[in-house]
Amino acid sequence: MTHHLPAGEAPAGPYAVDVSPKTAGWGYSSLRVLQLPPGGSHTFDTGDSEWIVLPLSGGCTVAADDDFGHDTFELTGRASVFDGVTDFAYVPRDARATVASTDGGRFALTGARCTRRLPARYGPASDVPVELRGTGNCSRQVNNFGAAGVFECDKLIAVEVLTPGGNWSSFPPHKHDEHRPGEESVLEEIYYFEFAGHDGTPGLGYQRVSPSGPGRGTDVLAEVRDGDVVLIPDGWHGPSMAVPGHHMYYLNVMAGPEAERAWLICDHPDHAWVRDTWPDQAVDPRLPLYTAPERSV
Repeated sequence: MTHHLPAGEAPAGPYAVDVSPKTAGWGYSSLRVLQLPPGGSHTFDTGDSEWIVLPLSGGCTVAADDDFGHDTFELTGRASVFDGVTDFAYVPRDARATVASTDGGRFALTGARCTRRLPARYGPASDVPVELRGTGNCSRQVNNFGAAGVFECDKLIAVEVLTPGGNWSSFPPHKHDEHRPGEESVLEEIYYFEFAGHDGTPGLGYQRVSPSGPGRGTDVLAEVRDGDVVLIPDGWHGPSMAVPGHHMYYLNVMAGPEAERAWLICDHPDHAWVRDTWPDQAVDPRLPLYTAPERSV
């Protein structure tokens, strides 16, 4: 399996990126990136998966039709992933969804095969917890829009991570590829990257994934750029390194066979000590890059 998919290597039909359980060779996690021109629209059947429609740039409407009725959600969206928290829409399995955009834009469809059918819902930007994780040069921002315990899904877990230029995130390296109740959960993971440019120069970064044991041999050291994807069926993943001068964004999509929807991880034993240094350092003063808007009264 090719675990690093450079931009342009995983398109299908209207999608600039189309990663499914079939193409990834696993059981649950999916990601599509949809580019719509002004006035454009796209309709798809959700099939056996639940989906969150997340604007990367621009706004849209999301309409969901199924045996239970019709729902339409207006998403304000954002100028880019570096400009603000966005609202989003959840569309259940066994439905038909239409994404339409008056001004055009790019939209991530994060998906997971599931069995339980939940109602279609709107997720306001003001309800997204913005977490500052780590300190020093391990400081990063996590937008927990689809985290377990934040927004209800059956299997899907999805978050955004913003790493200031020069910092390392997904560090210490960690894994979630063994079933150990209360300690570690099995989750397939997709990383989708974007970078802030500087004076017309595109950004870049690096992603490491290393084998975590017998039968878990994923091994990646990739230079990643705008639109790249890294697939992580198993293994220690991290660090994710943002080169100086260019902020890094990645969208994480996770799902797996566990009965409990939970993000339970195990740190690499050689590097777990790094967490113990965080209380003695300050959070990078560049963070947060932005905060969620206040809730309207």
